[in-house]
Amino acid sequence: MWTRFLKDLTSEYEFSSPVSLGQLESAETTLGHALPQQLKDFYLESNGLYYRDSFLDVVWTLEKVGGENLEFRQNPDFKSLYMSFDNLLFFGELGNGDLFGFAVLGDGSTRHIYTWNHEDDSRQWVAESLTTFFEWLESGKIEAF
Repeated sequence: MWTRFLKDLTSEYEFSSPVSLGQLESAETTLGHALPQQLKDFYLESNGLYYRDSFLDVVWTLEKVGGENLEFRQNPDFKSLYMSFDNLLFFGELGNGDLFGFAVLGDGSTRHIYTWNHEDDSRQWVAESLTTFFEWLESGKIEAF
């Protein structure tokens, strides 16, 4: 579903081999909460999404999602510089230092996508779902690259 949907949007994406259910479960254990179902479904088709012209990982690999989120949540320097990252699940980037992530609610569920501005630590709503995120990214409603 995801690869066909994205290929219909643009030919500029490159896909990777999918991950296993075991890898998804391991990532969720590492993060301490479930991944959004739409993101899990994506990873079962492609372990990340690369935009050819910009050399940008629009969707990080599952391994990078785990590593980057743990770094942001546990780095003692970040705790004194930024608001908590415990309620964000980063999965991709704009290429300018800003990151995209799902909001993580208190019960561990996730919803809506936000962008985190690395310069002023602001968080802004950008899309209600991964589908809308990709559509708006390709239409220019979400500026990137």
